[in-house]
Amino acid sequence: MFERILLPVDGSEHGLKAVDVGIELASRLHARVYAVHVMPPLPAVSYVAELIQAKGAYSDMAKERAASYLGEVLQRAAAEGVACETEYVFDLRPYAAIVGAAAKHHCDLIVMSSQGHQGIERLLIGSVTHKVMLSCDVPVLVCH
Repeated sequence: MFERILLPVDGSEHGLKAVDVGIELASRLHARVYAVHVMPPLPAVSYVAELIQAKGAYSDMAKERAASYLGEVLQRAAAEGVACETEYVFDLRPYAAIVGAAAKHHCDLIVMSSQGHQGIERLLIGSVTHKVMLSCDVPVLVCH
């Protein structure tokens, strides 16, 4: 049924619960999982200032944080005997990066958390999960 499952990872507790659901499902179906973490890129002006002042501090910290989040997914998948690949990407539109990762890895299911922005912020900018559901033809299992 499902052979390739995408797990968007944001490092939150809710996100890790969705990761656990995706890994358990993959274990039962003998599927592979692909974990992706999306980071916002620095605007060009800030990036130049960063290079002058800190020589890549933002990028290095963001990559370290991504490696930590993705490493946690690798450990959880290994504990369940599930094959797992990970990647991180820089994108201002997390939903677009998630949809792109699903296409890149030929995923047939996305498992992600429904948590994120709340209240007025959610009304103004929307939910990443909702945008993913509207932007791709891959089924999305939403974990609450």
